[in-house]
Parts: sequence; C-alpha cells; structure tokens
Amino acid sequence: MTTYRSITTPTLEVGYLEWNPQGQHTAVLLHGWPDSPEGWADVAERLAAAGYRVLCPALRGFGPTRFRHAHTMRSGQLAALGRDLLDFIAALKLQRPILAGHDWGARAAANACGLGAEQASHLIMMSVGYGTNDPQQTISLTQARNYWYHWYMATPRGGRTVEQDRHAFARMMWDSWSPPDWYQEKDFAVAATAFDNPDWADVVLHSYRHRWGFVPGDPTYNEDEARLNPAPRLAVPTLVLHGAADACNHPDSSAGKESFFTGPYRRQLLEGVGHFPQREAPEQVADAILAFVQR
Repeated sequence: MTTYRSITTPTLEVGYLEWNPQGQHTAVLLHGWPDSPEGWADVAERLAAAGYRVLCPALRGFGPTRFRHAHTMRSGQLAALGRDLLDFIAALKLQRPILAGHDWGARAAANACGLGAEQASHLIMMSVGYGTNDPQQTISLTQARNYWYHWYMATPRGGRTVEQDRHAFARMMWDSWSPPDWYQEKDFAVAATAFDNPDWADVVLHSYRHRWGFVPGDPTYNEDEARLNPAPRLAVPTLVLHGAADACNHPDSSAGKESFFTGPYRRQLLEGVGHFPQREAPEQVADAILAFVQR
C-alpha cells in the first residue's frame, strides 16, 4: 500500500495516497462516509496501470487530514467539502483532473465542479444522485427510512453514539448497505482507523445536521452555499455509477437527473452491487471510468 503524503491548503493539512506520480493525466478519487482513501486502492491501481496519476485524499475529519487552526469551525457542510477539493487541486497545481467521488466524495466532486466550472475534465459520481443536497428536497418514504441514521445523528443520543461508539456505528452501515458478506474484516479495520481522527465526530455530526437545516453552517462558506443552492447545471462530462442493490441511497435517487447537465451525461446501474461499488466491483468501476473518459 502506498504511504500517505501531505499537502498544505488554506484550511487543512491534507493526507493523500498517490499512485503513478509520473502519469500523463490525473484522477482524484474521493472517499465517502464511513470510509477511507484505501477503499479506492483496487480502482486506483487499475487507473495507474492505464497511465493515470491517481490521488486519493482523506476528507476533512478523516485519517491523517488535520485542520491547520484550532479556531476553524469543524464544519462538515457539503459546500466546505467542495471548496476543500478545489484547494487541494490548486495546492498540487493539477490541470483539469478527472474527479471521481463516492458518497460524500461524490457530493464534494460535484460541488467543486459547481464552484469551478473549468476545474475538472470529467466528473464521476458514485452512489449519489446530483441535486440531492437541498434540505427542502422531496424524498420518498423508502428513502426516509434508509436515512434513519441521518435522523438519529440529529438527536443527542445519536451524537453520543458517533462520539463514543463510532466503529460499531460505522460497521452497521457496512453491514446493511450492501449484499451480505461483501467485505473482509481486514478491510473494515483499515477504514476504521480513519474514524479515529480527533475531528471525525464533530465533522460527521455537523455534516448531517447541517444537511437538513438543523444547525447553521460556517459563515466562511456563505458565498459558496449561495452558488450551490439550488444546484447549478454542469457542463462537465459526467458519469453516474450506482449499485442496483444500494440500500443507503436508493438507485431511484440518481435517476432522471439529465436536465442538470449540459455536457455528455451517462448513468449506469451496477447489478448486484450495493453502496460501495469501488470496493465491491473495482474492475467494473475502473473499466466504466476509463471507457467514459476515453470516449
């Protein structure tokens, strides 16, 4: 496994994994919740073998990534994640990389494209439907049931669980969001180390509470929030990959989003795959990404 490198941005010291540093083109792969950069390893190796430089940063509050200043609000709002990604791209002087994200990472990548129209060559969103960040959005009763953990984290009891029993809480998601026996214990153990970041609980709780309008955001991102809500139309070529057996974000949640995109757009369902396609079907995911960007 590649060891973590570090880069300084205005807000963070970002830890990231890297494959094939001399690759001619770059792909940035962003993990979701509850996960870590290591979850992209098999996809990253396949993209690196195809000639890409691959970077997998740890999001704020995860793994080795740290806030630079004690006074910075430990916000998990989605606009902040998008701004973090743009800061990461700028710090490494990347030229229009592919941005591929899963779950939180997909929202971060899409928001980065919304804030910086020419920052990415392609956008790949996994397990998330675009335009689903609005706290006033309509959701089905099935999706409301799937989001039980969102509502739970809005309560004091849920907050204590995230703070005091984070590994067991995260494992419940892994056990219920995909078909049975999809992961090995060693894989969860590696991912779980990312949840021991001292800011993880604060960032996670703020993210889900802010997403539904229960708490205010960091005023630093007020301008970004205004640009991202309502969700802007995107011109970047976009591929959506969604597991047909996803029990977190129902596959229907990513359907019918074509009107948000003015450039090439494709949505592909992955049969028999749950919420973690990059872990469950890495070869299929890598092949889909390469086929889309090389088209």
